[in-house]
Amino acid sequence: MSEPLRRDGTDWVLDVRVQARASRTEFAGLFGDRLKVRLNAPPVDGRANLALLAFIADACGLPRSRVSLDAGQTGRDKRVRLHGVQQVPAALQSALSAARAD
Repeated sequence: MSEPLRRDGTDWVLDVRVQARASRTEFAGLFGDRLKVRLNAPPVDGRANLALLAFIADACGLPRSRVSLDAGQTGRDKRVRLHGVQQVPAALQSALSAARAD
């Protein structure tokens, strides 16, 4: 099984599985080799994608411009890139640690 978070040059790449229309937005453990993220946004007109990027940027304390969607525009499985981040953001480290403990 591969890691959901990996280094790519000066960036971090995160593989996620999105559950749209959830009751709240949160990290929700692992789904296979991906970090599961529940989103309160509907999967319509790209709203879930925007909500995902905003949630990850906010959780990691990054400006929204440093978080982008590399793959998965229309599917549940997505690849998110954190541009120019030196260390693993604490929120991601915490979410991954908690997911592995379950």
